[in-house]
Amino acid sequence: MNILFVYYVPSGGVETLNRQRSAALKQAGINSHFLYFRKARDLVNDHEGPIFITDDDTEIKAILDNGNYQLMVIISDYKSIPRFRRFGFTKPIILEIQGYGPKQVAKSEMSNAVPYVTEGGSGLMNPKTPHISHIFSELFPRVPTFQFNNCFDSSRFTYKQLPQEEKPIVAWIGRLEDNKNWREFLDIGHMLLQTVNQDIQLYMFEDPTLSTQEERDAFELKVQELKLADNLTLLPNIPNEKMADYYSMIGDSGGFLCSTSKVEGAPYSVLEALSCRCPVLTTDSDGVRSSIIHNRTGKYYPIGNIEAACREAEELMTNEALREQIRKAGYKHLTREFSPEQYANNFVQMMKQLGVQ
Repeated sequence: MNILFVYYVPSGGVETLNRQRSAALKQAGINSHFLYFRKARDLVNDHEGPIFITDDDTEIKAILDNGNYQLMVIISDYKSIPRFRRFGFTKPIILEIQGYGPKQVAKSEMSNAVPYVTEGGSGLMNPKTPHISHIFSELFPRVPTFQFNNCFDSSRFTYKQLPQEEKPIVAWIGRLEDNKNWREFLDIGHMLLQTVNQDIQLYMFEDPTLSTQEERDAFELKVQELKLADNLTLLPNIPNEKMADYYSMIGDSGGFLCSTSKVEGAPYSVLEALSCRCPVLTTDSDGVRSSIIHNRTGKYYPIGNIEAACREAEELMTNEALREQIRKAGYKHLTREFSPEQYANNFVQMMKQLGVQ
């Protein structure tokens, strides 16, 4: 059976999700194909299935005619639903919401999506993100909704024992945009250097193609103001398969992943970190609640409170017993709650409810 996943661009958490679920669904006899409307960078990671990159109507119509798809999952782009219906696609279309950034943006976008979903959609899907679940129940009371955790194969993306770094690494992953809250990360890094350890190395993993020049200028100015240049390393567009090395190095260095986001859907960076035994300090960005439990699988700090963030960070870096407990519990939680087998079972049950056999 073939199904088609549709998204704007092969980058970020959605691309990671697509690659993870392609492998998971294959074990259930489902072949995943992927359509992206544009490519913002040369690197496109292996999806273990056909990848199409086009926004041309004729080419998309040909993909649909040749694909024999029994189901389509459109991520975020609800305006595409009538487009695919016009191309003659009659099978179920699911609108999947992995996140829209700020909660008010999510509410606005989903309000706009109502006529598109009710007229041409078949159901809604999301990875148990609390604010998205609430919007679903409020705006789409009669539309079938399916909510289950994303999948993660911890046997393929996992901890690697590498030469240990001499200096602790505090890492951040995201785009230079307001919702990812990069300013707060720089403030936390600055305070940690001043109060905890002046040798801390700050690693920022980012995709420069997804930021504006205005935002980059503001970033460079703040780095100068805080005098972080000697401790800061920018790592653009690292291939996903190499990220396991970095997470493992970060965890073994005595550092951690710091997630400063204001709102997240279901961030894959956190799951990747847990799989590589890299501790996580995060804001309560909503979508992390299924993966991070305070002082058990990771740590929270109140968004905007730099001093509280540094207190939690210091404990994570200096309390070795708690740190090791969190590393072990985080990995165990990941393997139990986000397994590919569980995801495939949930996905198959969803298809059955939609009449796809």
